[in-house]
Parts: sequence; structure tokens; C-alpha cells
Amino acid sequence: MSTDYKSPSFKKLLDSLQQQSWELELIISGFAIFGLFTAYDPIRTSMLNAQNEEQIYSFVIFFVAMIACSILLFNLLLHVILRGLWIGALGLRYVSGDIDFEELKYSERFKSYLKKRIISFDRYIANLENYCSVLFAISFLLIFYVLATTCVIVSMVLVANFIIDNDYLPAWISKGIGTALMIFLSVGMFLTFFDFITQGLLKRNKWVAKVYFPVYWVFSFLTLSFLYRPLVYNFLDHRFGKRLILLLTPIYLLILFLTSLGYRNSNFWDKERSSSEIFANRENYADMQDEDEDYPGDIVIPSKVITKKYLKVFMPFSGSFEERVFSFDESLKPENDRRGLKSSIVFNTDWSDKITSRKQKDSIRKKYMETFNFIYSFKIDSLDIDADFLLTTDKKNHLGFETYLKLDSINEGKHILRLVRKKIEDEGDTTKLMVRTIPFFYYQD
Repeated sequence: MSTDYKSPSFKKLLDSLQQQSWELELIISGFAIFGLFTAYDPIRTSMLNAQNEEQIYSFVIFFVAMIACSILLFNLLLHVILRGLWIGALGLRYVSGDIDFEELKYSERFKSYLKKRIISFDRYIANLENYCSVLFAISFLLIFYVLATTCVIVSMVLVANFIIDNDYLPAWISKGIGTALMIFLSVGMFLTFFDFITQGLLKRNKWVAKVYFPVYWVFSFLTLSFLYRPLVYNFLDHRFGKRLILLLTPIYLLILFLTSLGYRNSNFWDKERSSSEIFANRENYADMQDEDEDYPGDIVIPSKVITKKYLKVFMPFSGSFEERVFSFDESLKPENDRRGLKSSIVFNTDWSDKITSRKQKDSIRKKYMETFNFIYSFKIDSLDIDADFLLTTDKKNHLGFETYLKLDSINEGKHILRLVRKKIEDEGDTTKLMVRTIPFFYYQD
């Protein structure tokens, strides 16, 4: 079929499909809206979990997916509304025909004004048809724009991490070539964006176009524009398409602003404050985390009211923990850092840094926990309590450190739990910091 696109029969088929495209648009929009509403909350929850767990790669993927879902939902819902209006207008035209301004018996001033503004009912239906068709096409084009922006930013991050900051590469490669690549990507991103918002201004002048073409050629691959280029230029050569793009841009900015609005009830308080002696944030109490998107705070206890003679404390694992452990015991730091994006397919179980036996690994892990217990401790009111953490997972399968503190020496009533962390100063001295504070009430059953 693709080889005979110039034949009259193929053009006739396209013309026929074009006339019936509204049916396909509504079917696709309906299925897409249902799927997007179903997927939006899981994607948002996964993005928040990735953000809290400091999984930057997963966060970027889910963040881009959420933006794409939001754009498609808005555009497709607007498309369905306009298509419904268009179908209603067609039905009304069948019943009533065109607008008879004489039948309205308005004054000449209103009649001439309405004739000038409306012209005819058929023109109104034609405009609705154009808006619906262009809006449907641009909905999916915008997703490619989101992917293009993400690809460029990811390319810059990869150059920074794997070339400029790579200690294994010679300086002339990491600093020389890496810096040149970063400058090229930064300048190219600016030029490509400027050419986009000016709708091809850099392509019009012969001499400017010669300089810009190499940048355009490279960024056509980085932005994946070879996949959607025909759609872009079909929009740009049509005044109606360009007008709709210019119209949607301020609408998106307005929606972004409106979604950022929130009513503030107090000059002093808001729900996002960290827990303190006088405020209890729900992220620090396990019994209040009943939603899928609820992620535990830096430290979690079972409830605001503790009725047992012990207090369970859970600290979700964070990459910063490992850096602090390494600062207190550099012998634990491996030669090859295994953190980061890894495949679940394992070909070699060795640690790749001369730690191969199970006994060695267990010894390292035990030393790791000893160092962690040395760094962290607790205070309940003025009472110092040493921690004895073990590594485990909570009921939502979050990896973290867990310990139990005895409460038999404290009285009933309100108490303050404080997390204490040791820190090595620049001079080599070790100091103690109060890093988290959680209030709770202790009443025995």
C-alpha cells in the first residue's frame, strides 16, 4: 500500500477515510481516556515512590509518563466535548437548516453584527470539524515533544556523568571532548527551541541555514523528530494549525498555574511541615499511611499513641546512609560502586572487588550494621537510648532499618522521640546532630 501512494485509487481511499475519520477519532479517544484515567493514579504513585526512594532513572520515566498522560487527558477530553458539540450541530442542522436572521426580527444593528460574526451555521460546523481534527492530531504530537525534551536533557546528563565526571577517562577526553559536547548540546538545545517557537525562522535565511543545518541534523536524532517530522510541517504550512498551537500554549500555562493554586487557612501552619515537638506529620506514623501513594518519612513509629512497653522504629533506606557509613569506615567502600541502574539478569554473582566468598560478604554486612548502629541513636525526652538496628522491609515492602526501644522507664503522657546522628567535622572531630523529632503519647493498655 505504501508504494502506490501516488495512485488515484490510494488518494480516493484516503479521501474516503478522511470523511469518516471522526468515527475513528471518537473510538480511539474513548478507549484512550478510559485507559489514561485507569493508569494515571498508578503512574503518579510509582513516580512519588521513585522520588522518595531516590531512584532517579525510574522517577524520570514515570514523570515523563505522567506529563504525557496529563496532556493526552486534557486534549482528548476537549476533543470529545468538541466532537459532541459538532455532532449536535449536525443534528440541529438536519432539523432547522441554516440560521434565518430575518426570522429573529432583530434590529438592523444586531442583525448586521450577527451576520458578520456568524456568517452561516455551515461555517460554524466546518470550523468545529477543523478544530476537532487538528486537536486530535496535535494531542499525540505533543507527546513526541515531551519525549524530545526528555531525550535532550538525558543526553546532557549522560555526557556529564559518563564523560566529564568519569575518572577512568584521560583528561583530554573527559574535560576537552566532554566540555565541547556539553557546549554543543546546550547551544543546540537553545537554537532548536528558538527555531521551534519561531516556526522555522533559522531555516529561512540562506547563510543562517547553512550554520544551523548540522545542529538541526544532530538534534533530529536526539529529539526523535524523524518519527513525527511530517506532522510538524503539515501543521506549520497551514494557518489554522499554527493558530491552534498558539491558542493551546497559553491554555496549558493557565492550567499549570491553576493547578498550583491552593487556599491557605493559617499564617503559621500547613500540612506539609516536618514533625516537631508541636506538630505531627502523618508520614511518621505507620497507621496513618493507608494510601498507596503514602511513603514513610525518614523515621516511622507505629502510631501517635503507643500502648506497649516498647516502641518500634523504622527508617526507610536511603543512599545517604551508605555515604555516612563510608565516611566513618572507608574500608567498607567497594572498589567498584554497584549502586545505580542495573539489570536483573545476573551472569556473575561476584562482587567484582575481591570480595567473593559468602563469609566475606557476611562479614562486610555485619561491619556495615555495626557502623550504622554507631552513627545513629535516639533520645526520648532527655533519656539517651542506643539503637540496635536490623535490616528488613515494612508491610509495603520498603527496605529499611528497624529497631525497638524500651519504654518501661518513662511515664505516661506526651513524649518526644529524637533521632541522633554522629557527624565527622572538617577538623576530624565527631559531633552529634538532632536530625528528626517525632511527638507521641504513651499510655499502657
